[in-house]
Amino acid sequence: MKTNTKKIKSAILVTGLVAGLFSTTTISAQTTDEIIVQGKYLYTDRVNALKTPVPILNVPQSLSIITEKEIRQQGFRELGDIARYTPGVNTSQGEGHRDSIVFRGVRSTADFYLDGVRDDVQYYRSLYNLNQVEILRGPNALLFGRGGTGGIVNRVTKKASIGETYGAIDIGADSFGAYDIAADYNIATSDKAALRVNVHYDALENHRDFYDGDRIGFNPTLKIEVSPKTTLDLSYEYADHERFIDRGIPTQNGEPVEAFEEITFGDKDINLTTLEAQIFRGMLSHEFSETMKANLTVHYGDYEKMYRNLYVSDYDGTHVTMDGYEDPTERTNLIISGNLINEFDIGGIHHVLLVGLEHIETENENLRYNTFWSTTSDDNEVFNVTRPMNFAVNAAGTPTSVDFTTDLSNQTKSDITVTSVLLQDQIDLSETFKIMLGARLDNFDITVDDIDDATSATREDEEISPRAGLIYKPQENISLYASYSESFLPRSGEQFKSLSANDSRLDPDIFENVEFGVKWDIKPDLSFTMSYFDSEQTQAVRDSVTGEASEVVGLAVDGFELELKGKLTNQLTLALGYSNFDGETSSGGEPREIPEYNFSLWSTYQVNEKLGVGLGVTHQGESKINNNSPTPILPDYTRVDLAAYYNIDEDMTLQLNIENLTDELYFPHAHSTHQASVGEPLNARIAIRRDF
Repeated sequence: MKTNTKKIKSAILVTGLVAGLFSTTTISAQTTDEIIVQGKYLYTDRVNALKTPVPILNVPQSLSIITEKEIRQQGFRELGDIARYTPGVNTSQGEGHRDSIVFRGVRSTADFYLDGVRDDVQYYRSLYNLNQVEILRGPNALLFGRGGTGGIVNRVTKKASIGETYGAIDIGADSFGAYDIAADYNIATSDKAALRVNVHYDALENHRDFYDGDRIGFNPTLKIEVSPKTTLDLSYEYADHERFIDRGIPTQNGEPVEAFEEITFGDKDINLTTLEAQIFRGMLSHEFSETMKANLTVHYGDYEKMYRNLYVSDYDGTHVTMDGYEDPTERTNLIISGNLINEFDIGGIHHVLLVGLEHIETENENLRYNTFWSTTSDDNEVFNVTRPMNFAVNAAGTPTSVDFTTDLSNQTKSDITVTSVLLQDQIDLSETFKIMLGARLDNFDITVDDIDDATSATREDEEISPRAGLIYKPQENISLYASYSESFLPRSGEQFKSLSANDSRLDPDIFENVEFGVKWDIKPDLSFTMSYFDSEQTQAVRDSVTGEASEVVGLAVDGFELELKGKLTNQLTLALGYSNFDGETSSGGEPREIPEYNFSLWSTYQVNEKLGVGLGVTHQGESKINNNSPTPILPDYTRVDLAAYYNIDEDMTLQLNIENLTDELYFPHAHSTHQASVGEPLNARIAIRRDF
């Protein structure tokens, strides 16, 4: 992709403005002791996204961290809320039943991790048991293997603390009628063990007709000090989710039909998703010395997921055509992951060496039933637009009914085995130059049995994913970096539900990323980062006539991001993000779901010891709903959020969050032409927290 000169000039200008803003600040270049602070550096005593104890300042990659305190203050309830305030990412609809995030123009429903371990099932993830959320941008195959083509989200969970007893309870309710309760309690069971229990219940409501649901989460963790240098963390999590599926509204004349903002194009008894999950985790960590540490993680997850829905597939200006399906999935994941981190010096050169091994076994069973309308004996039927929609009578006035058992679209069973080895070394050549080099070898073996067609397809890939970064530090608190990384996505896709005979002959898609950036710790609790990147996807294709294989450039995206985050004064904190992307598909058109630009700002001001206030503003530029098509579009929008915090006493806080203060009608994302989501109107949520 050609370099966008205007974009680079804009990035330089913004950097200059930020530098000017702080030009009166005296920055010390003296070396200081590294302090591990939540939100400043990633945790070094547990599994985390970077896997090594390297300060963020010295990581040649864009990343953002959102702490538990920030999640609570901003009233975030789901990962999509966090994405709205994070540069370089935006949300996708996810068909109303799953987290779906667009990382630098690449949409993903599977690049989610839990304490650094793959969590790829499609569902909405709760935030009740988290210490922080880490969002890494750019291909990340070296640390995580397949996928991670545009970035990843890693959730860092709360662990038990030995020798301490403490807890907290949070209760909240909003003006839509939703309410929630969460509790967190840690107790020392002995001088070498502790138990921590996190539990939550959410009753879901929003502005859309029929929308409701609930989420239950239960997560006890046990920490045992096996020896002074060895700890064992054991965890069990149970999740039980149910919610209404809303696929949004149709478009006309190139935009969502605003007159339909209050109409839900679904059935209150049909549009439903459920999840029941049981997740067992254990991590053994051992310190061989002050400079060598190893950890071994075993993760087993059992998931039962179902979603069933009706949605608009066409709109002619008068009538809507309804389609739908039911999709139950059962999946088990067994993941064994081990890492050895060693810091050492050779010839005066310092190394931080990471060696990792991982083995994954996944079994996935999936069914899909199409809708079957009695009047058409097909999966489509036409209806009048009413509120509420009436699916008992079609547009011609003929009674009709629908079932989800007659038309079985497909039934598959997939078995996946992945074995990986990785090696990464961060080398301090001098006080001013550092190099990061690494590579990962993945053996990805998949067999997909098509039960319905009585066929089977197998594919085995061995891929090496390299990573290289160069860091120049003109002074201790500034890093300039350049990096190159790759990732790959097998032909079975993110969810392994199908593998055709033709696809089984094709190599994976390869994603390459070149990135240049600057990181500046303006002061210990205020940092600025900016990056420019250029990413390209290479696809293996086969000519349908000649059968010859070739390669084409698929999605190509370049752009820049910046983030300013931290304390401006003792009373005022700021989190500012901006991203600006250009994209091109393999056909030369404009890709979907890449806004022209995104801007976010969140600021809190501590008025006095008792009272604090917060202000948030997000702006998303215009974006295309479909690839290679100038219309339809999602119009740009601006949303304003407010917050206030009052400390009743030292252990109790009352909080008010107001979302979409101006009550703007907006459409944050869409799944396809006639499925544009209607953003939430004005909503107030009040919560109280008690620490003990």
